[in-house]
Amino acid sequence: MAAQTPTRETSDGREPITPVPAPRAQDPQRLSLGERLFSDRRLSHGNTHSCLSCHDIGSNGASANAHDTPEGRPAALNTPTVFNVSLNFRLNWEGSIRSLEEGIERSLNNPAIMASSLDEAVKKLRADPEMVNQFRAAYGQQPNAAAILDAIATFERSLVTPGSRFDRWLMGEAYAITPEELSGYQVFKSLGCITCHQGVNVGGNMFQRHGIFHPLGSREPVVLRVPSLRNVATTAPYFHDGSAATLSEAVKSMGVAQLDRVLTDQQISAIVAFLNTLTGTYRDQPVKPAVPRAGLGRP
Repeated sequence: MAAQTPTRETSDGREPITPVPAPRAQDPQRLSLGERLFSDRRLSHGNTHSCLSCHDIGSNGASANAHDTPEGRPAALNTPTVFNVSLNFRLNWEGSIRSLEEGIERSLNNPAIMASSLDEAVKKLRADPEMVNQFRAAYGQQPNAAAILDAIATFERSLVTPGSRFDRWLMGEAYAITPEELSGYQVFKSLGCITCHQGVNVGGNMFQRHGIFHPLGSREPVVLRVPSLRNVATTAPYFHDGSAATLSEAVKSMGVAQLDRVLTDQQISAIVAFLNTLTGTYRDQPVKPAVPRAGLGRP
């Protein structure tokens, strides 16, 4: 009898996780303007930092800090990644923001983030002839509040990270993940992690109380928008308060706090192996961890 070629299990097309789609086409002039505004320090009151300072798209879309300090004091919560943000049903940890535009405006107004306002940003940008020309080219008018919000939101919609190895497996590429990683996915499902972490963003589409059985980090806020696990291997530290330094520590803590289970080392390693397959690509490069740095950088 001829030896059989080993086979690898593939997705049956009915998995509770779906692949990240390719970025939708955007107006190129508005996209370019939005990217420029995302890195423009003039959006902060003191012209000292930009959106990019805490949301580094050159790495993980966030930072390596437990709490960023854009206005000189630690932010109340850990900075979520901006990658795949348009795929969430609500924004921020509390899930109190319903649109990208609302999130941008609230960040501008927040004294702990940009300490500015749309009116202040408009005045600064109108004083820059080059920026005025770019707004006229993209919107047919000089800088105004609506155009600023739309341009940055347009750029943020482009920040999707398709092409993870797990997505390739979902689309039928059997050897995109290893047997160990597939086993980790099966453990992830069997333990019930998939109940909250599913859909295109492997989370980001429901609310949940943290610390159901045992405490998990700081007590407030009690109810959170379930975070996406896309690129999670690159976004340490973890949780709303940044209290878990490693992915293994985060998985172990989640088992105790949310499932009332002490996971074995083998279960933790298997789940971490699966989570490592969720790292996608941005501009054809794999998303990578942020580099720790002293204080807040000023891109």
